[in-house]
Amino acid sequence: MIDINIVKKLGDFSINAAFALGESGITALFGRSGAGKTSIINMVAGLIQPDAGHISINGHFLFNSDEGINIPPEKRRIGYIFQEGRLFQHLSVLSNLTYGMRLIPTSQRYVKLDQVVKLLDIESLLDRRPAKLSGGEKQRVAIGRALLTSPTLLLMDEPLASLDEARKREVIPFIAALSRNLLVPILYVTHDLEEIMTLADNVVLIESGHSIAAVSPEEAISRYYHR
Repeated sequence: MIDINIVKKLGDFSINAAFALGESGITALFGRSGAGKTSIINMVAGLIQPDAGHISINGHFLFNSDEGINIPPEKRRIGYIFQEGRLFQHLSVLSNLTYGMRLIPTSQRYVKLDQVVKLLDIESLLDRRPAKLSGGEKQRVAIGRALLTSPTLLLMDEPLASLDEARKREVIPFIAALSRNLLVPILYVTHDLEEIMTLADNVVLIESGHSIAAVSPEEAISRYYHR
């Protein structure tokens, strides 16, 4: 169980979000651009420190303002996939994939290289450099790199936003397969209705920095069209 209850003042904008995730599946943070979705997952990742509240995974606090706990980002065991792949241009796909994995003790690795390569269908790409990849291929490699750190939580910040429609259709099935094949919960930021219906198991609605409801994808779509 992942429990998030955070408060943060960002200039004139404030975040006040409270919701929970299960041990697997895709939970989407859904709201308009500028609603505060990325700020929320940046706090979960440890890139922004909340003013108050707590973030816990399976009963272990990553942040707790009452107890003075704030685990550094590199020690949170959280994978983060950005809008752009952010691959290391001087490394091959294989070296990109294993870059973070090498920092994880063998005893803590539950995701295997062969497993990820097969799941994301990237075996033919392993010797290439990022400059030789399409946008969709880069995102699949970025997903693989994050998975190979054997994270307790995977964060995706609009991972399809920089892709054209053809590349989106290429990547979506691979993201959908993650929750079926790997028991890692995914917190997925989007304001795209198609992604909600195709990928999300649960949806947390975000408005003006506040989490206003946890609903099904169908109810999220209904609320969108009847607001």
